[in-house]
Amino acid sequence: MEYPSKVIESAVSELSKLPGIGKKTALRLALHLLRQPESDAELLGGAIISLRRDIRYCDSCGNISDDSMCQICSNPRRDPSQICVVEDCKDVIALENTNQFQGRYHVLGGLINPLMGIRPSSLNIDPLLQKTKEGEVKEIIFAFAANLEGDTTAFYISRKLQDYNLRISSIARGIPVGSDLEFTDEITLARSIMNRTLFSPTPENSH
Repeated sequence: MEYPSKVIESAVSELSKLPGIGKKTALRLALHLLRQPESDAELLGGAIISLRRDIRYCDSCGNISDDSMCQICSNPRRDPSQICVVEDCKDVIALENTNQFQGRYHVLGGLINPLMGIRPSSLNIDPLLQKTKEGEVKEIIFAFAANLEGDTTAFYISRKLQDYNLRISSIARGIPVGSDLEFTDEITLARSIMNRTLFSPTPENSH
């Protein structure tokens, strides 16, 4: 692709390094920024620099934070006896958006994957074990992707925790709402059958 300016070419090159951004989209973004007031571009540039320079990670759970302790861990209303273990910070955001979990989190920073060189020692597992040893934790909830890496990581951590008086659970895995059985993969269907729950009729159905 030919560019009318080396400056545009450089901007497109950098923008296209972002996930999901191709050269054409990067060009549209660059031209859009070019049409905006210079102050808008300065604000964007400043926000990106601040993102890399000022973001911290919570000393307790490993989540993204502005301070040494994130807003969730420092919230006295959150239940410290429940810890939901996740792969990445984006998973915390997804779970928080449900407004269904009132415990705390622990971010591993990845999942065990020997083929990719990710071993237990590469992950934020030891601090989780230390929290458990301190005795305040009563339940560990695994919220990992439904794949081999997620299952391997959950199995490894559960073995490490087997000597403690804990309830260890995992988020339910089943058929997404609105899906047809014929289009659901066999593994998901199998887990849905194995992890079936008791049926409770709605008030409308009970009459």
